[in-house]
Amino acid sequence: MEIGSASAPCILVLMDTLSGSVERITFYNPENGYTVLRLRPEHQRGIHAAPKSSLSSDGLATVVGNLPEVSPGEFLQLQGQWDRHPKHGSQFKAEVCEQTLPATLAGIQGYLGSGMIKGIGPRLAERIVGKFREDTFEVIERNPERLFDVPGIGMDRVSRITKAWQEQKQVKEIMVFLHGHGVSTNLAVKIYKTYGDKSLETVQQNPYQLERDIYGVGFKTADRIARALGLAIDHPSRIEAGIVFALNETINEGHVFVPRESLGERAVELL
Repeated sequence: MEIGSASAPCILVLMDTLSGSVERITFYNPENGYTVLRLRPEHQRGIHAAPKSSLSSDGLATVVGNLPEVSPGEFLQLQGQWDRHPKHGSQFKAEVCEQTLPATLAGIQGYLGSGMIKGIGPRLAERIVGKFREDTFEVIERNPERLFDVPGIGMDRVSRITKAWQEQKQVKEIMVFLHGHGVSTNLAVKIYKTYGDKSLETVQQNPYQLERDIYGVGFKTADRIARALGLAIDHPSRIEAGIVFALNETINEGHVFVPRESLGERAVELL
């Protein structure tokens, strides 16, 4: 059953935007990606500026939502809604999240020392950034052997750093791909938690697999993703998924039997 897929009226909701650098992570649930973080908004004007009344005395905004794993120092571009929690006050409920690597030296050092890249702690991050400055990410990405020039880094640590860097890069690529095909951050996190490094392969080969494997994803959501990917309207996977969805609808209505003709009519209407 698809959550929220009943025949309710369509309401257009305009989302607010918020962008800035992650100051600290207050809470993170690795099971579903639910995150509470503190964000330092970038200086903006006009409709994209964060309302001053929504910021704490230190100029930070509280962001909540199901997000990909982020680290202090990362720059986030968010879409969502401002909300006032009865206990915790003003919060930005993020629905879409795009990550960008930090560009400042302090941001780079904070990102590397946050624990996101296994093998690098705060002290080592300071030495690495002190050595390579703004070129730090370029060195890790393209010339990791140069890390041997930093005192305290040997073969084993370079191997761990390189592996962790590639894993984080892969996660970001998956998120970018899914966002580019109309997938919300919330669903993108669920997809990655379910399939891991097989996420792109699974979605590209058969997006209707999401309907079977991920709670809250129904035919309509999977079909929207499939159409964005260019899957043919008469693709066998689509027809099969439509029939299964129609059958599940009759089960949810309390039926224990449905004539083939009735099932066919439901499926035709859906497809």
